[in-house]
Amino acid sequence: MPFMSSMSTNTADTIARELLSAYEGGRMVDAPSSRPGFNLDLAYEVEAKLKQAREAAGHKAVGRKVGYANKAMLRALKLETLVWAHMYDDTVHYAQNNSASLAIPKPRSLKIEPEIIFGLKDPITAQDLDAVGALAATDWIALGFEIIDCPYPDWKFQPSDLVASFGFHAALVIGEKQKVRSELIPKLVEELPKFKLRMLKGRELVEEGSGKNSLKSPALCLAELGAAIARRFPADPLSEGEIVSSGTLTAGHLTAAGDIWTAEVEGISLPPITLRVM
Repeated sequence: MPFMSSMSTNTADTIARELLSAYEGGRMVDAPSSRPGFNLDLAYEVEAKLKQAREAAGHKAVGRKVGYANKAMLRALKLETLVWAHMYDDTVHYAQNNSASLAIPKPRSLKIEPEIIFGLKDPITAQDLDAVGALAATDWIALGFEIIDCPYPDWKFQPSDLVASFGFHAALVIGEKQKVRSELIPKLVEELPKFKLRMLKGRELVEEGSGKNSLKSPALCLAELGAAIARRFPADPLSEGEIVSSGTLTAGHLTAAGDIWTAEVEGISLPPITLRVM
């Protein structure tokens, strides 16, 4: 973990308190990057303090969500790798019969993103893992939705601002789990970069996406996440039992109470999932 001076610790404490208060109160707040010296290292310090606060309040961290799982976006933002934040036992939900209704308490500005979700049976810490290796560490795979909530006006922020505010994670809804058996891994390696996704609002097609939008393959995204976490936080690697939301397969779409969303895929054996926002 990067060395934390007393000054950076106090700054991280202050920013974490402000962002936690905004999260709990459903308020907008100025982006931390507006302050001199705020960078990605400090953002991860803030994220760690938010995790401590949530766990102290009785909410267990159950996995990680990915941000910027897109090669073009990484280049444009001059990021070396994707970013991430923790998810919690009160923000991760499971659809019943691939349908769910979900209310977000005190929302600010919500967007919905269709994603491939992984459940891990082994840690992922290797620096040069391929899609086969990532899937070998996977217990199950599912299609799901992440709801993100931006606390910054007009969705204007830097990557460090996203990390510092829970990665914008508000909720994850997981569809039917498909067991990743060893004999299925070669097929999944082929399918994950190529499958097509349709995102519908009501009955209207909003956007089409593909597995390649998640770092060329959600399995490669999972491998990169494990390696990136191990480099930055070797004492807190991506571990057995964690849930990973591997980055959006389309653009994020604004959503509000009353919306009904469906994600359906072609080219991979995952059933569609429908979510009603309450």
